Amino acid sequence: MTATHIDASDLRALMGAFRTALVAHRPALNLLNVYPVPDGDTGSNMTMTVEAVVAELDGLADGTDMASVTGAIAHGSLMGARGNSGVILSQVLRGLASAFSGYGSIDGRLMADGLAAASTAAYGAVMTPVEGTILTVVRESSEAAVVAADEGGDLLAVAEAASTAGGESLARTPELLPVLADAGVVDAGGSGYLLLLDALLAIVDGRPLPDPPDVDAPMLDVLGTDGSDRPDEHGQGQEGTRYEVMYFLDAPDDSIDKFKEAWAALGDSIVVVGGDGVWNCHVHTDDIGGAIEAGIEVGRPHRIRVTDLFEEVEEQAWVRDQKGDTGDVGEPVPCAVVAVANGPGIREIFRSLGVRRVVLGGQSMNPSTADLLTAVEAVPADEVVVLPNNSNIIAVAEQVDAQTDKVVRVVPTRGITEGFASLLSYDPQATADGNREAMADAAAAVVAGEVTVAVRDSGGEAGDIHEGDHLGLSGGKVRVVAGSAFDALTGLLDALVDGDHEIVTLITGEDAEEATTADAVAWLETERPGVEVEVHEGGQPLYPYYVGIE
Repeated sequence: MTATHIDASDLRALMGAFRTALVAHRPALNLLNVYPVPDGDTGSNMTMTVEAVVAELDGLADGTDMASVTGAIAHGSLMGARGNSGVILSQVLRGLASAFSGYGSIDGRLMADGLAAASTAAYGAVMTPVEGTILTVVRESSEAAVVAADEGGDLLAVAEAASTAGGESLARTPELLPVLADAGVVDAGGSGYLLLLDALLAIVDGRPLPDPPDVDAPMLDVLGTDGSDRPDEHGQGQEGTRYEVMYFLDAPDDSIDKFKEAWAALGDSIVVVGGDGVWNCHVHTDDIGGAIEAGIEVGRPHRIRVTDLFEEVEEQAWVRDQKGDTGDVGEPVPCAVVAVANGPGIREIFRSLGVRRVVLGGQSMNPSTADLLTAVEAVPADEVVVLPNNSNIIAVAEQVDAQTDKVVRVVPTRGITEGFASLLSYDPQATADGNREAMADAAAAVVAGEVTVAVRDSGGEAGDIHEGDHLGLSGGKVRVVAGSAFDALTGLLDALVDGDHEIVTLITGEDAEEATTADAVAWLETERPGVEVEVHEGGQPLYPYYVGIE
């Protein structure tokens, strides 16, 4: 039977149905994601946002009134929002909740007003609204809902009008946003929002939720499967801002306009939502420090998350199928170590050197502050040292100390071999501050390098780089451009190893060939006869070789 009104329990069911639909459609939404960054996470971010809402609702007793339900939706969506799409969706849900909170039930008129409020809230949260996105779909669907209500339509008529207009609006998004047209897709965020209207029709009229669509193969080119449109692992040739910075900000409401102006000078894709002193903030920027400092100037930023967008595009599919280290953390000690690593062999070496918890991550797979915080809380120690082992993870690791009662210090290791060397000076009975100083000194004594493969044409001090070239890197710079892994590795060793060095450590990746490794060891024995060579199987992706020179 079709409902003419829905009450608080129906609204809870609506959020549950929306979550179910997002979970089913998440892979398809991720593949559609090409704007503002083709990082394939829109479905995941929208799902996590609504899962936070459902979790908040699950904490309410049965029979809870509308005010409590809408309050849980507003709070859960604010605190659980993740990513650009998740933050905008949170404003949609908060707009609906605000419109519904003072009523015992929701009819067609109130639903239309709620959708209009959702659109206003979503546009208000975005510094520079872009048409052809979820904003357009929400606005045009809400406009159709208001027309239907003005004409006397009931709840079903309003829901159908919103859904129909939203679908038509979604189909037009490529006409408004050229990047969608170039990719041959519709907007991912708008697609996710339409699932909310599908869930509404399921609650009001008993209609089934839609099955996930097939996503056409041309998306593979957009996501960089052929390497043509994605950056290499070191940010060569990319356009646009590099980092996504998100945090909660405790600040007076009247300071937010000033805060937004500061962010506008630093980046784009700015979304700031919240109120009553608590704000969820999102920006794409090249200036991580500036983005955080802007929050400090007006209040207290916390739960800071920094994502390297260029490297997120490069994320390897294999990492989604692996679990982080959740094994035995051993007996309690005064000071434990948490390390970030991205290959099974490397993780085992870290464990053998005394690391209590290894977080899965590294180049192109940057863990969040929350991931590191979980590991820190898990180890049996009141003080913890974190080894990020990648320059892009250091800033995230530095945020952990403020999120826990434990003392957390970061040794700014920029590579795996630096992490290994630092552990030679680790003392589990010492303080975190003492270990940080000693371990940092040990790490600084290592000359680190890597060999990788270019995924696009570029240039630099070492000469022209073509897709498929092997690159030898050290200190964040391309030192060698070669046609083979052997030439890149030996060229790098020739440039870095001198008469003062005693040990060279080679850590082989999943793409390293035994013959190439053996030839490189033979080259070292001939060209640098006084150097001892150690070879370890790391199994890391993207990098056939990590090099450490001591």
